[in-house]
Amino acid sequence: MRIIHIAALAAFAWGSATFAYDKPVEKKVFAMPAYTTVGGKTIKEVKVGYETYGTLNAAGDNAVFIAHFYSGNSHAAGKYKESDAAPGYWNGIIGPGKPIDTDKYFVISADTLSNLNTKDPNTTTTGPASINPDTGKHYGMSFPVVSMRDSVRVHKALTDSLGVKKLKAVAGASGGSIQAMEWGALYGEQVERVIHVIGPGFSISPWVIGLLDVWVAPIKVDPKWNNGDYYGKDEPIDGIAQALKIVTLTAGHWGWAEKAFGYKLADDSKKPGDDRNNVFAIEDVLQKTGIARARTTDANNKIYMAKANQLFNVEGEIGKIKAKILFVPASSDLVFPPEMSQKAAAKFRAQGGSAEVFVLEGDRGHLDGVIGIGKAAEAIRAFMGK
Repeated sequence: MRIIHIAALAAFAWGSATFAYDKPVEKKVFAMPAYTTVGGKTIKEVKVGYETYGTLNAAGDNAVFIAHFYSGNSHAAGKYKESDAAPGYWNGIIGPGKPIDTDKYFVISADTLSNLNTKDPNTTTTGPASINPDTGKHYGMSFPVVSMRDSVRVHKALTDSLGVKKLKAVAGASGGSIQAMEWGALYGEQVERVIHVIGPGFSISPWVIGLLDVWVAPIKVDPKWNNGDYYGKDEPIDGIAQALKIVTLTAGHWGWAEKAFGYKLADDSKKPGDDRNNVFAIEDVLQKTGIARARTTDANNKIYMAKANQLFNVEGEIGKIKAKILFVPASSDLVFPPEMSQKAAAKFRAQGGSAEVFVLEGDRGHLDGVIGIGKAAEAIRAFMGK
């Protein structure tokens, strides 16, 4: 599940980015006339954005799919133009000579259904913010419930259209790890490896079902949300900002907070003890991060994406997974602690599967699965060679 936010990455992470994927990245759009959800509802004129790196071979069997996290999009590597401030979020491990080597592999990444980033021109998605072709109006809360499995099934149609016959691996962090596991369960004969980074294993935990509810609660109490009917009106920006602030904090770890902020004040001349509006630096940064991120986020899409993650459960389909699995938890992750990966790996081995675990060490919590992925580079490289 992504429970990671681009704003947090922009604010705290890009200093560790490595050289970009060496070719310009082009964002493309995949369209389907209609798609029927796992729940049996038909959605017309489905579109998702995608990008690719590398070249598909004649046999169509050198592909790798990268699934993005909860509030991310398909920009996994490289830059659209040289002047871009930063490359894609997993640029450190995708590219020529890198663990996911674009000299060897044809790498694909696609936006999910109900992607949060509806105001980002490099994101294409179908969700509550889309226009219902039957009414000419935004779907809002009439949009059908979608699961992460629905996004995977749309992405499978995309890879089929590109001529992909086999996937050397499906990899993803958080919500992307959930999608990767869904790929393994749905398409066992086509997926050779699953790289499950900062994920829950084979089902979402009750703890995170609760967290996901908390993470969208501020939207629902913002009067401007209006039960999802806000298109063409004032949007619930305050609710979105507060929701994103909560997620950014809970995706971190107290070790990071102490190191990055300590007890510093937002303004040394304004002591919190003198006025209730005077705040500490961490409060100020989290609030500004939430506000900045809210400008590209659709409230309804965020609510639907929370539900999509809550529905993840392939416990009854473990036997369908033929892929080798590499679990990559983060030592300080408070969302999906390493114990979840360890238990899932043991369960998979007990059913005859091949599973490895590599723990990312760090104090950035859940965020280490994105900004600290370079620490797992050699483990991923070795896994891709098995």
